[in-house]
Amino acid sequence: MPRSNHDVLIIGGGVAGLTLALHCADARRVTLVRPASDDRGASRWAQGGIAAVLSPQDDFEAHVADTLVAGDGLCDERAVRFTVEQGPAAIEWLLSLGVPFTRDGSPDADYPYHLTREGGHGARRIIHAEDATGRAVLDTLKAHAEAHPAISVRDDLTAIGLIADEAGHCRGARCLDAAGALVELHADDSVLATGGASGLYRHTTSPKPASGEGMLMAAELGAELMNLEFQQFHPTCLYDPDGPPFLISEAVRGEGGRLLDAAGKRFMPAVDSRAELAPRDIVARAIDAEMQRSHSPHVWLDVRHLGEAAICHHFPTIHAHCLSRGLDIAQEPIPVVPAAHYSCGGVATDLDGATSVPRLYAIGEVACTGLHGANRMASNSLLECLVFARSCATRLTRSAAPSRAALVGVPTGSLVVDSTRLQAWRTTLHEVMSSRVAIVRHDAGLDSAAHELAALAAEVAPIVQRAAPDTALTSLWHALRLARLTVTSARSRRESRGLHYNPDCPHHGETPPRPSRCHLADLETR
Repeated sequence: MPRSNHDVLIIGGGVAGLTLALHCADARRVTLVRPASDDRGASRWAQGGIAAVLSPQDDFEAHVADTLVAGDGLCDERAVRFTVEQGPAAIEWLLSLGVPFTRDGSPDADYPYHLTREGGHGARRIIHAEDATGRAVLDTLKAHAEAHPAISVRDDLTAIGLIADEAGHCRGARCLDAAGALVELHADDSVLATGGASGLYRHTTSPKPASGEGMLMAAELGAELMNLEFQQFHPTCLYDPDGPPFLISEAVRGEGGRLLDAAGKRFMPAVDSRAELAPRDIVARAIDAEMQRSHSPHVWLDVRHLGEAAICHHFPTIHAHCLSRGLDIAQEPIPVVPAAHYSCGGVATDLDGATSVPRLYAIGEVACTGLHGANRMASNSLLECLVFARSCATRLTRSAAPSRAALVGVPTGSLVVDSTRLQAWRTTLHEVMSSRVAIVRHDAGLDSAAHELAALAAEVAPIVQRAAPDTALTSLWHALRLARLTVTSARSRRESRGLHYNPDCPHHGETPPRPSRCHLADLETR
């Protein structure tokens, strides 16, 4: 088996991974494992923008307050303040790299770039590149990373597990190359930037969502996971059962888009005083309730009143994409449904991205920093990627001498698993999570999910033990165990808070609320 030694190993090449690589590379050599599929991950599909205090009319306290409200009492205020206060510097860094943010040419503009407003924000503080911010940021960061002499990009490998040593330290990653052969990358420090767990669900806002693989890789080494029950569903994904998923940005509502029921009437003003600009958990639940009330497969998002010129100016990507699928949003409302979008839980870290496993770090959606609490506020995600990647890089520049303990080996088998069988298992996982552990959860449904997933795990586990290394099987095994931990966390939270809504315990519980914490070993005791 090929083995090689590396200084800093980063697994995942979205905005978080690329930002960390660029900040680390002036002090240490970086290896970035970035499969081509990363270009289709969550970062590229982030349409709305990046939240930061940039306007003279805005201030840190307002951004902090809005984030705490959206997080429904479960945010770590220290993490919130840290993130918000570091935001302007992170944006200035992106501007210095040449990210083409949309300028504001109006004569009364108080900031050179256009700032939009999204749900939960009390001010215009979302800087954006038209309606394709993630793509613009990602492409800029990629170009700089590929040109940096101290960054080696490995796009021929997929990480399937982390390497541990007998001292309990992380020492790199096991990967598979394009031919399915094992490759070991030994590293002094390893960083997960692998994304969230929206891929546990049937409908998502990304064509190729992560399924929590990075979270489980960390858990296999003993890392603590936190707040897994808080899975955000974006309120407005294009409804098209025959086509690929496509997100309709929150900025559409920020610029005046209205949600309509099947009869063409607005329903959000009766639900919340903030109407369409209420936090995402409230809007998603309201849409879900309206769909059930009317027995409709979707609701409508209407922007026709904005006029075609404004629509094409603010949302050229959305307008063009919908046109390509036979829908002119300047002439007809958009059919939308909620879809799995963002994981507020993940690998528990400190403000430098450090996990409970020595020499292992996590940044971006795979991590749980305490910023989002029970519900992420719009456009705080790319902000978190930038801020924590920069703080993690600072930590890595003063890293202590690495462990030299003996490595722990992992046995491998030779069984090849049929792809049809793998797909059937994945479909079962999606069905259980989507029907029992989605926007609204009930005790009976969660109990059923726990039993069904345990039975599925009992079927899959013996195959995993005998199987040859395989990317699809490993991903499924990671996803299945993370789904079981998610259900465990949801059953343990005896209240409704933020993204976790259970009509069997509809009210807030203890004050102050506690984050939920779990380890992979918890499954072995159930």
